[in-house]
Amino acid sequence: MSGIESSTYEGFTVEERAAMKDHAQERKTAARRSSRADKDIEQQPKRHGMRFTLNGALWSLQVLFGFFFAGSGFGKVLLYDGALYAAAPRAVAWYAAVPQPLIVFIGICEVLGGVGLILPAMTKVKPMLTPFAAAGLTLTMILAAGFHVIRGEYALVPANLLLGGVAAFVMVGRWKSRPISPAILTTSRALRSFAVLGALVLLTFVPTWYTMTNVQF
Repeated sequence: MSGIESSTYEGFTVEERAAMKDHAQERKTAARRSSRADKDIEQQPKRHGMRFTLNGALWSLQVLFGFFFAGSGFGKVLLYDGALYAAAPRAVAWYAAVPQPLIVFIGICEVLGGVGLILPAMTKVKPMLTPFAAAGLTLTMILAAGFHVIRGEYALVPANLLLGGVAAFVMVGRWKSRPISPAILTTSRALRSFAVLGALVLLTFVPTWYTMTNVQF
């Protein structure tokens, strides 16, 4: 026992000294627990911030690329019109190598995929449809990249890889990292969804339709 401890416990019985040591040890243990708890509290906002940042990034990509895919797909759907399909290769050369029904089918898939990136997650009705939509778009872009490689259109491949990579990121994010739990549809979420659909029509469908039906290729 050190000199400090001897002076501290001087004048006490052996039992009293043991009790005092036990009490001191308990205080040290409680202090360590309190310190760990304080560290956990400090770290919680950081972890929450990371989750919020990832969720925000996913939402930004879902909305941005959801609009892009829906608009791009709608342009292909409009090629059901024979005159538009005949004129389209003058603007996009590879259209001439794809049968009209296949182009329209690809367009429908892209429209559904673009809408699927946003609405199921926003309404929380069947939110797992969002990663499935992202998976479908990823597959579409992989096939498109392979198609362009076969045709020697290498300049178009990076765009396919970028779009496919973003779709894959959303798929993994909404499947594992930040999944959205299903919930009953509320009035506020329904109104937001209708607003998004309205914006989608006004900002993508209408301009695409006007351009393809009124502008000469």
